[in-house]
Formats: sequence, structure tokens, C-alpha cells
Amino acid sequence: MENIATRTIGPNDAKKSILRAFKKKRPLFIWGPPGIGKSDIVSQITNSFENSKLIDIRLSLWDPTDIKGMPYYAANDNTMKWAPPMELPDAAMAKKYKTIVLFLDEMNSAAPAVQAAAYQLILNRKVGTYVLPDNVLIVAAGNRDADKGVTYRMPAPLANRFVHLELKVDFDDWFQWATENKIHTDVVGYLTFSKKDLYDFDPKSPSRSFATPRSWSFVSELLEDDDDENTTTDLVSGSVGEGLAVKFMAHRKMASKLPNPSEILKGKVTELETREISAMYSLTVSLCYELKEASDKNDKTFDNQVNNFLKFAMANFDTELVVMGIKLALTQYQLPIDPDEVECFDEFHEKFGKYVTAAQAS
Repeated sequence: MENIATRTIGPNDAKKSILRAFKKKRPLFIWGPPGIGKSDIVSQITNSFENSKLIDIRLSLWDPTDIKGMPYYAANDNTMKWAPPMELPDAAMAKKYKTIVLFLDEMNSAAPAVQAAAYQLILNRKVGTYVLPDNVLIVAAGNRDADKGVTYRMPAPLANRFVHLELKVDFDDWFQWATENKIHTDVVGYLTFSKKDLYDFDPKSPSRSFATPRSWSFVSELLEDDDDENTTTDLVSGSVGEGLAVKFMAHRKMASKLPNPSEILKGKVTELETREISAMYSLTVSLCYELKEASDKNDKTFDNQVNNFLKFAMANFDTELVVMGIKLALTQYQLPIDPDEVECFDEFHEKFGKYVTAAQAS
């Protein structure tokens, strides 16, 4: 069954909906194109529970017997019995963990016979002689037919057992995730400047590589400070596609000419030579990264670093970039900036206060 949901929601809203459904033990199905974070959302929610366990099952790789178990002849009483499936949670696991999340990924890519077996498990919380423990929560996920993956139409009775959520890419949600997970500043800076490049999946395109939140995380992992440019270009192209690789590498080359953020925060660098806008976005993100680390370490020079950050921004950035920088600092990084401890704060507030207030209200 395709496009059951009538509206699309971002990852953060999806988490709220999933948590509420879990309270009622209502199974959910998360729809969405590849690479936008369906599996990651389920993992994050599971980790937020106390004493929890995630069982991640790729149903597209399973046979019906993997769910039902295997029949065998019991010679002692001359009967046919069922050996229970090993992957599904048993009574011992249910006692060990307070909450178990059973994640049935790629469900609509599973063969119809496998979906039928899963239907019994979801409908009755049992299949054959196996009974699902009471503390198990069920969530499934899959790609849409329009995404051109291998899918089978979900039977209406099975679809009707789920609450359906359709996930969309949301830059602000991704940015929050990226900062929490230390995604490379070059990636965050580039995508902050060119938000549309976060997701560039076209089901009709023959390209094997395309941009998704997942593939940009690959780029982040593969970057090295002293890497070979040709090798890096090959790897970035293989992750997000050749066109975006060319754009990203040009951005990174320009960003490499920028001053070290730590030197700016120490007050040793006060002027910026380049005015290339995408590189300046990267520098702004890098400065906020550095301030966040100083705050987390309770660095005694934090207030002075904030002062140097604001002075540098006022001297070198246009209004839009200054506002973006302080908004990042306050909302995304939640930096504990104390106006009374920052020497230039009054000057900054006089020049940009009304713009920052308007940006935070939007």
C-alpha cells in the first residue's frame, strides 16, 4: 500500500509521533525515500529508553520460516512441533530489558509470503507457538513505490494494522543532528550555504550515487585534513554524485584558505581576506563548533572567545551572516552567552539586536 499518509513530517516531529504511539503499543510504519534517516530515528528513540534493546530485522532478507520457526518431528511424543525463531525476542530477553523495540525494516520489500507471516505477528502478537513478549514495541519501515526500489504492494489488512507516517528531509532537523554527531564542519558549512543539496534523489536518474543525509555522513567520515584531492574527489563523487562533488570540493578548496577558527577566537586574527560567501558560511559554523567545545569543557576563556567572535563577525561579515552566526550559537549550539561578561555585547546588540530578534522569532 502506497502513500497511506496524507502529510509528510520531519524527523523531530516523527520522533514525537512515534513516542506517543509507543505509549499505546500501537505499531507504526515509517515511509520515506532512501537515505533520509528512518533507521536512525528508530535507533535514537530506542536509546532514549531506559534499559532498552533494539532488534533490527531486514525483512527483505527473510523467509517465512524465519518468522514462523521451523517445524520438526518430536519423536518422544510422536508429534510435529515448531522450533521458535532465534532472532525474535524470547522470555529471557524480555526479563533482561525493560523495553524492546522490534524494527521490521524494508517490510514492503519482503516477499508476500514473508509479509503474511509478519501480519500474524503484528495482528496477534504471536505466530505459530511463538508469542511476542508484552514489553516489545513494533515499528516497521520501507521505501515508497515511487522511489523505484524493489517493493511489493502491502495487503490492505496488514496496512490497516499500522499508524502510517511519511518522512521528509528537513534541513533544520538534520543540522541539529549533524552538530550533535560531529559531522565535519566542511560538510555542515557547505550545506548551510546550499541547503537544497542535502537531498538530491531522483528515482528516474540512472546515477548510483546521490545526495541524502546518509550519503553526506559518508562524506564526513571520508574527509581528512591532509588528504589527496583526487582521492577525496573520487570518494565524494562516489557518495553524493559527480556534480555535487565538484561543487563541494570547490567550496572546500576555498574554505581551506580561511584562517584557523581558534586563532580568531584567541583574538590573533581580526581580518578576513576572502569574501567568498560559501567559505564564510563554513567559517561561521567552524567558529560555533569551537565555542561549543570551549563551553562543554568549561573553558575559563569562553567569554573572551565569544567577545572575539562577535568583534570578528561585526568587522568582516554582512548582516545576514552575522545574524546566522549568532542564531547558530544561541539556538542550535545553545551557547551560554552572558551579555554582562562579553565586552563588545552592547555594541553588537545596538547594531544587530533587532535583526537577531526578528530571526529568532521567524
